[in-house]
Amino acid sequence: MKKIEIIIRPAMLDIVRNELVHLHIHGMNYTDIRGYGRQQGHTEVYRGSVVQIDYLPKVKIEIVLTDDMVEEVVNAVVACARTGKVGDGKIFISDVSDAIRIRTGERGLDAL
Repeated sequence: MKKIEIIIRPAMLDIVRNELVHLHIHGMNYTDIRGYGRQQGHTEVYRGSVVQIDYLPKVKIEIVLTDDMVEEVVNAVVACARTGKVGDGKIFISDVSDAIRIRTGERGLDAL
C-alpha cells in the first residue's frame, strides 16, 4: 500500500476530486494548508500599504492506495492540476505498512 500526499492550488480541488472519482478512488482526506516553495509568496496592497504574503493557501489531499494504482493516479493528477506556472504543487508517495478499519477490525487491503 502507498500513501499519496498531493499539494495543489485550492482552485484545483474539485477538478482533482472529480478525476479521482473517475478513477474509482472513493476515499480521500483533504486539508486546507498554507506554505511556500519556489513561489516564495507574493506582495499585495492592503489599505494602501504593500504587504508581503509569505505563506500561500494550498490544499493537501491524502489517499491510501494499492501499489498498482499509484502511477495511474499520479499521472491523472499531474495532467489535470498542471497550469505550467510556479506553485502548481507537489506529490509525495510513501509506503504504508498497515491499515486498520476501526469499525470492523479489518486490516491491510481489506481496510481500504
